[in-house]
Amino acid sequence: MLRRAAEHLGRTSETARLDAELLLAHALGRSRIELYTQFDRPLTEDELSAYRGLVARRARHEPVAYLLGEWGFRRLTLNVDCRALIPRPETEIVVGRCLELLRDLETPAVLDVGTGTGAIALAIRDEHPGALVTGIDASAEALQLARENVRLTELEVELVEHDFRDGLPGGPYDLVVSNPPYVDPADLQALMPDVRDYEPHMALVGEGAFETIATHARGVLRSGGAVVLEVGSGQSRRSASLLAGLGYGKIVVTNDLAGRDRVVEGRR
Repeated sequence: MLRRAAEHLGRTSETARLDAELLLAHALGRSRIELYTQFDRPLTEDELSAYRGLVARRARHEPVAYLLGEWGFRRLTLNVDCRALIPRPETEIVVGRCLELLRDLETPAVLDVGTGTGAIALAIRDEHPGALVTGIDASAEALQLARENVRLTELEVELVEHDFRDGLPGGPYDLVVSNPPYVDPADLQALMPDVRDYEPHMALVGEGAFETIATHARGVLRSGGAVVLEVGSGQSRRSASLLAGLGYGKIVVTNDLAGRDRVVEGRR
């Protein structure tokens, strides 16, 4: 069944074998490793039916994370569905930079703008237990999902419905962080169907979000506080220039694991 599923998914997915394993493990209520170490019997008709249904949905480009209903992010496993973007490895780099900037602060105040699943906010709180973290999002549905993840992880994060275009609430903060919508509307159709057809466009597509957040952040950051923002491939040079033009100093650009400029930060 794994071989047949992987062959079928190979027409639409670059990770067909992995997809096939994850979906079979999910259908059987087991881990991937248990498929090879603890499973030695024919599949039942119900199991076959469940697995075939999952494979058929994946073949239509539905993201594996949404099919599983959960996804790993740094040390956490979070609930995920179409209410918010799927947390990605690139965003783990964002959290890493935040933790480095907060390392010497005992109880830093942090604002996560566009929190989605709550991944960034929860990961910072998980790995810096003294952090006082607030997550905001304009989407009530995304916030509902983030609240589920707060309960799931039992991590204390304040969640507020708020659109960053109206300014940033509260403060002063030691750090403002965001994975803002950065896909140009003209580029939407060029995205992979997994992203374009299933993930929320509100969190994907936006013009001027980086500059808007960076501008508002200056008004809520303490002196010496930092803004850390994820950017799209090829956007880092312009983004760094924008921060400099807004008066930020100590501007740093960090690459993701694939060597692409991905995170831009600056100090107030």
